[in-house]
Amino acid sequence: MTRTGDGRDTANTREGQEAVETTRTGDAAESTVNSNPFNLQVIERFRAGGGRVEGFEGKPLLLLTTRGARSGLMRTTPLVYLENGSQLVVFAANGGAATDPNWFRNLMASGAGSVEVGQDTYTVRPVLVDEADQEDLWERQTAQDPNFADFRRRTDRSVPVVALVPAADNVVF
Repeated sequence: MTRTGDGRDTANTREGQEAVETTRTGDAAESTVNSNPFNLQVIERFRAGGGRVEGFEGKPLLLLTTRGARSGLMRTTPLVYLENGSQLVVFAANGGAATDPNWFRNLMASGAGSVEVGQDTYTVRPVLVDEADQEDLWERQTAQDPNFADFRRRTDRSVPVVALVPAADNVVF
């Protein structure tokens, strides 16, 4: 375990193993599991920078935490999102891969997750956006971040578009 300058403990792992980052907040510890070293760095920088991460300027970024459907572990993923009224819209593009990303499967299985936007954290419920309503959102997202046009072009699957709606209750996921 390595302690970083901002009080985080990071487990050292070999490639292919999942890394766990623990953030100390008072006496509580919040654990994040993510097997992608780049994502772990983005998560750390997001939290240390109050939601701002170098390299993501002009692209709104959130952290989505879901419970692993099989493992039960809390998993945090950084995602570029699109604001749509009070909703945050995310695209399960998975970089254009042939399969949906794990965060999407976990979120839909549990029916809730939490988001960190800037310094705010709150519970959300996922709502799949109807295909008829997706095109406008895709146009807005690709204007904001052209990478999403490439992600969409790389895959033959229909990429799920998810509105993250603030939960009215304190749902446990």
